[in-house]
Amino acid sequence: MITADIIEQSNARAEARLRADYAALGEHLDRRGIDIAAIKARVAAYGVAVPSWGVGTGGTRFARFPGPGEPRHIFDKLEDCGVIQQLTRATPSVSLHIPWDAQPAADLNAKAEEVGLTFDAMNSNTFQDQPDQAHSYKFGSLSHTDAATRQQAVEHNIACIDLGAQIGSRALTIWVGDGSNFPGQANFTRQFERYLDAAGQVYAALPDDWTLLTEHKMYEPAFYSTVVQDWGTNLLIAQQLGAKAKCLVDLGHHAPNVNIEMIVARLRQFGKLGGFHFNDSKYGDDDLDTGSIDPYRLFLVFNELVEAEADPGFAPMHMLDQSHNVTDPIESLMVSATEVQRAYAQALLVDRKALDGYQEDNDALMATTTLKAGFRTDVEPILAMARLEAGGAVDPVAVYRASGYRAQVAAIRPAVSGAGGGIV
Repeated sequence: MITADIIEQSNARAEARLRADYAALGEHLDRRGIDIAAIKARVAAYGVAVPSWGVGTGGTRFARFPGPGEPRHIFDKLEDCGVIQQLTRATPSVSLHIPWDAQPAADLNAKAEEVGLTFDAMNSNTFQDQPDQAHSYKFGSLSHTDAATRQQAVEHNIACIDLGAQIGSRALTIWVGDGSNFPGQANFTRQFERYLDAAGQVYAALPDDWTLLTEHKMYEPAFYSTVVQDWGTNLLIAQQLGAKAKCLVDLGHHAPNVNIEMIVARLRQFGKLGGFHFNDSKYGDDDLDTGSIDPYRLFLVFNELVEAEADPGFAPMHMLDQSHNVTDPIESLMVSATEVQRAYAQALLVDRKALDGYQEDNDALMATTTLKAGFRTDVEPILAMARLEAGGAVDPVAVYRASGYRAQVAAIRPAVSGAGGGIV
C-alpha cells in the first residue's frame, strides 16, 4: 500500500486550488438551484467494483505484452486493487474470477480486510479448459451436446456460489462463449434449450438473497452464432429462470451504434436490469478504458440510472471490466473509476423537471440542450473534493507515480513471459 505521507504531501500542494475551484463551481451550481454539497455526498457514496483480472495486462488473439510487477496470484491482485481504492475511494469492492482466483475463503477474507476491500459478484469461467477438468469446453459448456460436460459446467458455477457465500458475495455472473462458427454446426433451438436447463440448475442453487446475472455478447469466441447474443435473449433467460435472475449489460458487447442507453431503460422498466460491466469500445468488444472513446454515451447511461433511482429496490451492480494492453492497469482502473463517478455526477446535475416538461411538449432542441447542460459541466472539483475528504488523493495518478509502487512490486514479483495470446 502507499504510505499516507505521500498522499498527504500531494494533497497539501493541491488543496488551496481545489477549494477555490470547488467554491467557484458551487456558486455556479447555486445559480442553477443545485446544492453542490448534496451532489458531492451522493458521489462520495457511490462505488464501482474492480475486476481482479483487470490489474493484469490484457492481450489480444495475437499477443500479450506484460508489464513489470504483474500480479502472480489473487493476493497480489488484491494488493493492487487495494491501492486503487486507497487513492480513489471509489472502488470499495473487487469481483473475483474462478478458478483463476480460487483460494480458501478464510485467506481471501483476511487479505481483503488487510487492504480495505469487500467482495462483489463472483464470475465463473467455462469458456476455457483448466488442467484438471475431465471434459473440454471447446464446443460449449452450459449448452454442450454432451450431458457430462454440461454437468461439469453446472457444478463449477455452484462451486463459485459456495465460495462466494463464504466471502460475502451476493451475486454470480455467468458469461459463456457457447455458440457456433459455421452455419449448420448447431441447432439453435436445441442448443438454447440445453442452456436454459443447465442455467436453471445453477439458479436453483442460489441462496435466497443472491442474484444471478447473465451476460450477453454478440460474438467471440463463437463468430457465426452465440447462444446469449443480445439483450433480447438475455431478457428471455432472466424471465424464464425467475425473480432472482437479471441481465448484466457490458457496454462493449453490442454492435456499433446500438442504443445501449435505451436497452438500459427497457431492462429497468421490466425489473430485469441487474448490473453493468463498464468499459468502452470503438469497433466491438474492445474493453478499452471507460469513457475513453464515448464519454457522452456513458453519461446517457447514467442519465437513465439516475432517473431510475426513485424506484424502490432499484440497485444494479456496477463493475469495471477492461483489458489494459498498453497502459499500467492500476492507472487505467483509477482513471476509469473516476470517469464512472464523473458520469454519475453529471447525470445528477440534469434538471429533470425541465427535461420532463420539454419531453411532454415535444421540444426536442430544449430537451437535448437540458441534457447537455449536465454533461458539459466540469464536475472535477466535486470528485476531487470527495476524494480529499475521504482520505484519498486529489490526483490519484500523480500520487501513484510518485510513490514508486510499480517499481517496488516489480522488484518482488518475477517477470512474466508474454508468450501466447488471449485476454487474461
